[in-house]
Amino acid sequence: MRPNTLRLLRRYHHYLGLFFAPMILLFAISGALQTFRLQEAKGYGGTPPNWIVWLASVHKDQGPPRERKVEKPKPAGDAAEAQKPRAEASAGSAKRPSPLPLKIFVVLLSIALSLSTITGIVIALASRAMRRISIILLALGTVVPIVLLWI
Repeated sequence: MRPNTLRLLRRYHHYLGLFFAPMILLFAISGALQTFRLQEAKGYGGTPPNWIVWLASVHKDQGPPRERKVEKPKPAGDAAEAQKPRAEASAGSAKRPSPLPLKIFVVLLSIALSLSTITGIVIALASRAMRRISIILLALGTVVPIVLLWI
């Protein structure tokens, strides 16, 4: 590849990486939390903190959390009937492999993506010639998604 082409590709990579870095970090962190269903009461072991629920909502629904509709409780007889087919189906099915190894891998992937993104930001900010544009792109990459959440 020609040197001018490589220089142009590096510049675009720099601009795109800094603009999207804040959201890459947000999605990596929220994805890691969702891997273990920490945004749900059963995954967290109680009522999850609002910040985890908020991150999960932005990640999954591209918006802030909405009020959930309260469902009417079903009569006890109906709940028992609904559980029967599920129990019968699971008794005849083969044993599924544990999802834990893949969950651990996904969390490690999220950590690596976060560290790589932070390293890229540090490298970009180390260049005095590009520092101003780097800070502007980071700020825009933070502000634009926040504004888009509320439109």
